[in-house]
Amino acid sequence: MAYWLMKSEPSSYSWDDLVRDGGTEWDGVRNNAARLHLKAMKKGDEAFFYASMTDKAVVGIMRITREAQPDPKDTDWVSVRVEPVKAIGPVTLKAIKAEPKLAKMELIRQSRLSVAPVRDDEWKTVLGMAG
Repeated sequence: MAYWLMKSEPSSYSWDDLVRDGGTEWDGVRNNAARLHLKAMKKGDEAFFYASMTDKAVVGIMRITREAQPDPKDTDWVSVRVEPVKAIGPVTLKAIKAEPKLAKMELIRQSRLSVAPVRDDEWKTVLGMAG
């Protein structure tokens, strides 16, 4: 299983929206690197739900339930299907940046990337920070 971090602006689609809906199509990603990450996702992989903009925190865990297919809004891009697993944290960006074990995390290295891989040790560290 691989791990990921996927960002969403709460004003567009929040963790609470995902829980209410029971799952969603993760579409609208318009970045070549992020598209490659979406294409690499496998059914059963897990991802942190990162609330960007105002919250700037990991707030939940999602599971990939369907692998990449053409984005229904623009078939030049791809989307995956996700479902909520559980709420965690929040683990703020400030706390992540302060943790030396997370210094190489893609969230910090490529802060504008909306979909990024998370290494196994980073996943465990963030979960530990979440309590």
